[in-house]
Amino acid sequence: MTDDALDAVLTRVRDRVTPDAEERARLDEAVDRLTDATERAVADRPVEADVVHVGSTARGTWLPGDRDIDLFVRFPPGLPREDLEHHGLAIGHQVLPDGREEYAEHPYVTGDFDGFAVDLVPCFRVERAADVRSAVDRTPFHTQYLDSRLDAALAADVRLAKQLLSAIGVYGSDLRTRGFSGYLVELLTLEHGGFRPLIESAVDWHPPVRFDPEGHGTPQNEGFDDPLVVVDPTDPGRNVAAVLSTTNLARFQHYARDLCADPRESAFTPDSSAPLSAAEVRTELERRGTIPVAVRFDPPDLVDDQLYPQLERSRRGVADALDRRGFDSLRSAAFADESAVLFVELGVAERPRIERHEGPPVSARDHATAFYEKYADTDCYGPFVEGGRYVVERERTFPSPRTFLESDALFDVALGADVERALAADYTVLVGDETARLADEFGAKLARYFSPTP
Repeated sequence: MTDDALDAVLTRVRDRVTPDAEERARLDEAVDRLTDATERAVADRPVEADVVHVGSTARGTWLPGDRDIDLFVRFPPGLPREDLEHHGLAIGHQVLPDGREEYAEHPYVTGDFDGFAVDLVPCFRVERAADVRSAVDRTPFHTQYLDSRLDAALAADVRLAKQLLSAIGVYGSDLRTRGFSGYLVELLTLEHGGFRPLIESAVDWHPPVRFDPEGHGTPQNEGFDDPLVVVDPTDPGRNVAAVLSTTNLARFQHYARDLCADPRESAFTPDSSAPLSAAEVRTELERRGTIPVAVRFDPPDLVDDQLYPQLERSRRGVADALDRRGFDSLRSAAFADESAVLFVELGVAERPRIERHEGPPVSARDHATAFYEKYADTDCYGPFVEGGRYVVERERTFPSPRTFLESDALFDVALGADVERALAADYTVLVGDETARLADEFGAKLARYFSPTP
C-alpha cells in the first residue's frame, strides 16, 4: 500500500459521506421549526425547561440520508421524576401528535416531523455529567464537549469512521449490535486526530486498550475491565465503550488492517447477501453434513435492548445444554422478527441408548454404598467395579436433540426470563431439513450464517 492510494480512497469516500448543502439546509430548517414547536409546548406547561439539540445532527457528524433529530427537554434537577415523565410526555405528544412512546431509562416520545425521525427526550438539567439522575442527562454534556473540539475536517473523518463501521456491521451501541456508539466514534477520531491515524493505530491494538481523553486517571475508572476503555471526558466514572463486545472490537481491527493493506472504496459499502431460499438452505446443510436444530416461538413483547440480551442468554444456554449431552454444538445464532428462533448447528444426531455413569470410589464407604443401592435393582448394566469405582451403564434420558428440546428439561437451562415465559406458552422444534422452513422469514440471516465473514 502507498500513502497516496489510501489517501485517494479516503478523499473520494469522504466526499461521498458528506451531506450536501441542500440536505444540510433541510435539516437546519427542520431543527429550527421543531425547536420552536417544542419551546411553545414547554411554555404551555407549569414548569421551567429548555430545549437542546444533541447527537450527530447537532455535531455535524451525521451521514447523508440519516434523518434522525434528537431534541432534549431539560427540566430542573429538583423536579420529581414522575413530574419529569408527565411533562416530558405531554410536550412530546403536543409536538409529535402522531408519535409513540418508547422507553429507555424513562419514557419519551418518538415520531416523524417534516420527514425526519425525531426523539423528544426529557432529562434533568444537572450541573455536571457526574451528577446525573438519569442516564440520558449526560448526553447534552457530550455535545458541549465536542462542539469546541470537532472542526469540519475532524467531523468529516468521523463520518468516514461511521461509514466503515456501518459497512462491517458494528456501528450502534444498542444491545442487539453491541458495537460503537456515535459518541465513541467521535472521541476515538478526536483522540487520534483523524480517521487514518485511528485505523493505523487500531491495527496494532492489544486489548485491553485504554484512552483517557482528559487524563482523569482516578481510582473510580481504573477498574474498567472491558476490551476497549474510553473514559468519558465529561464523566470519569463511565467507560464510553462499555457496550462494545470483544468480537466487534476484533472485527474493527480486522477491517482496519484490511483497508490499510488494500485501500478500496468498496470497503465502505455494506455486503448485501441475497436471502437463501429453503432449497438453498437444504443444499448448505447437505454440503456441511451437520444437524441443525431450531426452537421457534413467538417473541416476548420487548424493546430490542431488552429482547436481544435475553435471546443471547437463551442461545448460549440451549447450545451449552446440547453440548453437555454429547451432541457437539458447533455454532449457534438467535434470530428475531415476526417469530424468534434459537438455532444450533450440531455434529451429532443420535447418541447410544445407554450412557456410562461413574459413581464414587468404592473406598468412600457411605457414598459408594448409597450409589450401589440406588442402582442395584434397576434395569441398568451394573453396578460393576472399574478402576476402583462403581460404574453403571444406564438408559440415556435424551438420545436425540429433539427429545431434549421437546422435554421439560429445556426449562432447566439458562434462559432469559421473558423468553422462558414465551417458550412455556408454546414453541416448535425443527430438526435437520425441517429448519429450511426458516428461510421464508430469516433467509437473509441464514445467508450470513452460512457465509460467515470477519
